Order: sequence, then structure tokens, then C-alpha cells
Amino acid sequence: MKMTLKFIIYISLTILPLVSFSQCNEYTKKQCIPQLTPYTFNGQLNNAVLSEGETAELRLTFYKDQEYRILVKGEEDLGALEFQLFDTEYNLLYDNADEGYTNLWDFMVESTDDFVIRILVPEDKDKSKLESGCVSILIGFRAFGSRTIFK
Repeated sequence: MKMTLKFIIYISLTILPLVSFSQCNEYTKKQCIPQLTPYTFNGQLNNAVLSEGETAELRLTFYKDQEYRILVKGEEDLGALEFQLFDTEYNLLYDNADEGYTNLWDFMVESTDDFVIRILVPEDKDKSKLESGCVSILIGFRAFGSRTIFK
């Protein structure tokens, strides 16, 4: 009996988080990466299983003379996610709450620099939604001026 209990605890602490992480990777690959088009995916899968009320941050370098697309997408039951872009001194540069909680933002930087992306998962006041789920933060890029212009 004691050995069975240890085995169950071992499985729940080691295997189950791996399964959840694997499902999050599949969600990111199938549901999120295609939304970066026409930008080129930078190849970094940035995702996590977050609970309502949690905040996550990701520090990234953006380079001069490139256009970028940030995509922040969570599983539908998480609701509208808020994401913000800060410089390294935490001066707010962008907040998607100002644009109706859009999950995409296209921009350019004037010079190569590091930035912080903060993701905030809303709390569900009436507890009718899923308490946690996969959140993906993806970056697409393209060289400035590489847009195809149709006449």
C-alpha cells in the first residue's frame, strides 16, 4: 500500500506536468504559429500553463530595421489576456487593454534593445471559466520594407 501511494505521488509530480506541457506545445504549434503570417516565426516556443490572476514576464531583444509581430494567445476559456510591453526600466510602452485586448501587435523599434513582455491572466469573478490554461507568446519578424505591395 505504501509503495502504491509513493508511485501515485511520483506519477502526479513528474509525468502529469510533462503531459500538460506537451499539450501546450501542440496548442502553440497548431493554433498560434499560423496567426503570425505574413511574419516569419522566430523559432522560440514561449508558452506556459497559467492560472487565473497570474502574471508572467518574458525578456526579449528586438533589433533595429526589423518589423515585429507579437502574438499573445491563451486557451479560449481563459478570457481576454492583457499584455504589455516595457523597456528594461519598466516604462510602459504598449498595453493591449488600450486596443480592446487584441492578441496581435505589429511594431518596429528605433534601435536594438531589450524589452519585457508582461502577460496578465484575468481573474474570473464568478468562477464560471477554466481556472488555468495554456498561454502562448510568439514573435514574428520581417526585414523592414519587405512587405509586398499590391497595386
